[in-house]
Amino acid sequence: MPGKRNSRNWQSAKTMSDNEIDPNEALADEWAAALEQQETTDPDEIMAEQAAAPAAESAQFQELQDDAGEAVSGEVQLDSILDVPITISMEIGRTQIPIRNLLQLNQGSVVELDRLAGEPMDVLVNGTLIAQGEVVVVNEKFGIRLTDVISPADRVKRLR
Repeated sequence: MPGKRNSRNWQSAKTMSDNEIDPNEALADEWAAALEQQETTDPDEIMAEQAAAPAAESAQFQELQDDAGEAVSGEVQLDSILDVPITISMEIGRTQIPIRNLLQLNQGSVVELDRLAGEPMDVLVNGTLIAQGEVVVVNEKFGIRLTDVISPADRVKRLR
């Protein structure tokens, strides 16, 4: 066919010695063979071959078991996360004020919070409420005595 190169024309034009194989020549031969095969293949034959092929079946897998994460006693092993740092914060209360008022704050200013005096403080771990408690002073340092710890199930509900 005109415009098609076959391996004979290619061999006469090559400048390499007869012992060496040109990778471009090999690639050209593969393409030429593929094009010839494509031209001689009848679409009806392809359809007949596909119809005769067995239908695909879905794969069946066993259900995975996760026994590696449990200790002998049935408790989850926490050793791998014991050294992960977390942020614990105690929240006395919150308020919203305009930026104008924020810029006017100075030493001695009073900011009114949304909590009443004597109400429990919130204990947050990485921003998630886990407990409430009351302020205490121990050895001249502030602390918090936990009065109510939120159950793990309630913590999950609050995440949604």
